[in-house]
Amino acid sequence: MSYLELAGFGSVALIRSSDLRFDLLSALVERWCPETHTFHFPCGECTVTLEDVALQLGLPIDGSPVTGVSSFTDPAALCYQLLGDSPGEGESYFSGIKFTWLKAKIGQLSATATEGELMCAARANIMHIVGGVLMPDANGDNVHLMYLPLLADLSTVSSYSWGSAVLMHIFPRSLTSPIDGLRPLHP
Repeated sequence: MSYLELAGFGSVALIRSSDLRFDLLSALVERWCPETHTFHFPCGECTVTLEDVALQLGLPIDGSPVTGVSSFTDPAALCYQLLGDSPGEGESYFSGIKFTWLKAKIGQLSATATEGELMCAARANIMHIVGGVLMPDANGDNVHLMYLPLLADLSTVSSYSWGSAVLMHIFPRSLTSPIDGLRPLHP
């Protein structure tokens, strides 16, 4: 947990999966206005803001943008260097790692783990949080490797604006390009 705190992911690591209330989700979907990116309620309009992301998840919102390389010449070597192991056949994709492998990696941690093993487990945990909670992909079963190099030095992970990346993941099209008739925020 101390390494997760150091990286700025201590608060979000405490989030546990919860049962989804499909009736509430359905009500929110019905009240969503894609033109203004707001929910329309009887009391007024509201939307998810960067401040909401920072307060609810405890993620840093100032700092360098969360960007990364989308392809790697040797993903196995990158995983071995930063996670202490490399996924086997069927446990990774060309650009991502399956959650089942990450969960097993975190679960292998012994009571007598070295500092290096603890840091590798913290990186695996952060990768699982990023891909499973904060910025899931369409399949919901893996996390892209582009985030792993950002976790190389756990003391600098909190210098990235992870909250901005999460908000961008929520509203990808509307904030970046005029797709489907939507206008960019800054013309």
